[in-house]
Amino acid sequence: MTSLFTEHLITSLITVPFAGIVALLFVRGDVWVRRVAMGVALLALGLSAALWWRFDPSIEGMQFVERTSWMENFNIQYAVGVDGISLILVLLTTLLGPLCVLASWTSITSKVKAYMILILLVEGAMIVVFTALDLFLFFMLWEVTMIPMYFMIILWGGPGRIHAGIKFVLYSLTGSLLLLVGILGLYLQTGRSFDIQAMVGYAIPEDVQIWIFSFMFLGFAIKLPMVPFHSWLPDAHSEAPTAGSVILAGVLLKMGGYGFLRICLPILPEASAEFAPYILWLSIVAIIYGGCLALAQSDLKKLVAYSSISHMGFVTLGIFAFNEQGIEGAVIQMFAHGMSTGALFLAIGFLYDRTHTRMIADYGGLQKPMPRFVVLLSIFAMASFGLPGMGNFTGEFLVLLGTSFGGMLKVLLAMSGIVLAAAYMLWMLQRVVLGQPRSSLESLPDLNAREIATLVPLVVGVFVVGLIPATLTTKLDSTVNGLLDRSPGIIESASPPGG
Repeated sequence: MTSLFTEHLITSLITVPFAGIVALLFVRGDVWVRRVAMGVALLALGLSAALWWRFDPSIEGMQFVERTSWMENFNIQYAVGVDGISLILVLLTTLLGPLCVLASWTSITSKVKAYMILILLVEGAMIVVFTALDLFLFFMLWEVTMIPMYFMIILWGGPGRIHAGIKFVLYSLTGSLLLLVGILGLYLQTGRSFDIQAMVGYAIPEDVQIWIFSFMFLGFAIKLPMVPFHSWLPDAHSEAPTAGSVILAGVLLKMGGYGFLRICLPILPEASAEFAPYILWLSIVAIIYGGCLALAQSDLKKLVAYSSISHMGFVTLGIFAFNEQGIEGAVIQMFAHGMSTGALFLAIGFLYDRTHTRMIADYGGLQKPMPRFVVLLSIFAMASFGLPGMGNFTGEFLVLLGTSFGGMLKVLLAMSGIVLAAAYMLWMLQRVVLGQPRSSLESLPDLNAREIATLVPLVVGVFVVGLIPATLTTKLDSTVNGLLDRSPGIIESASPPGG
């Protein structure tokens, strides 16, 4: 029984959210809908924890691999597996799932069943994206993630939800179509197979690699999003309900970074090396530009949304540094950003439920009526700008270390983004937390037990990654070294001094 469970652990994990959707169709009453959705999300988290503990960090390749022929005529398989990179992102996905359900417990009062179904649908689809070893399966579920996010925005979003939802879909669909062209190019160049593992090491001519990479880069860059493909993100965040913003910032953005690591670097190494200098400078632009725009915001959610653009710049900066420190830093940054930024959106959502405003100017003096809220908000704000001892610091430090092998100019420019992050987060805290509260804010209730229970796991996660980074790096070492060993073209383009 144990071996059977281990052999099909990923399939069991994937099945749980989709089975939960079917179960919810037959559940009556909003209270029971919430309870069932919470149970399903917690079960998925338990299975991902089992996956985490059973994962052997000394093994370089994929683990828990399952393969079944699906469409034989097109060489399409149901093929899933995890390595250190996908393992961390699967854990992040299943960690945020139950927190999104819990955060929506009282704030969502209409169409509760549909809302919970959408949360489980996007969670299940993202798990497949992070574990798929077949490009057709990867792309199919990549597309599915767009559907629940669209409906969450337009059905439960703010006054501009229609505009934001349509903009999100248009950008996402454009990126997906470009990605599809790249996938079909790989299919034709690698023996008409969608098998990702079989594609690694395939001798694709460099000129062909370049045009395939061009399409895939655009698809992943829109999802990440990189400057100048970012304009859909602030609108989507500002209009989405709280859980939608958490899912969007916490996990969906990471699909772009994951695509670079899973497909572009190992399968298109020469093209990755060719484009790397341009992507590194785009990353620097994103870090500084996102920070400057965040500093100018008067809306709490837009401030955090623009900060995400800056933080994702560190992710691409680390990935295209092409060394162990940079890539591990990028993955840790994705995980830490998912927790800290997800927590900020949760905290802002709890505040909005009480005041129905996100404008920074409408607040002040919250330390008196809401001391527990202020403590938690301050922790996540400091984590966001990379205070030592917190998760974002670990990721950014490793990214900067990896970038330094290629010269210090980029490091110094990227560090200015950290200074900007400290400026806009501390300025936000000063205006929201300090001073005398307005008369309308004096009677605001502090966080209740449910809201504290939603945020505390993320507090623990932020400090664990910051103080014990080996929690993640031990899972990543073999995977990242294997990725670099299988991609000699990128190693030669970015060898550290003396390396």
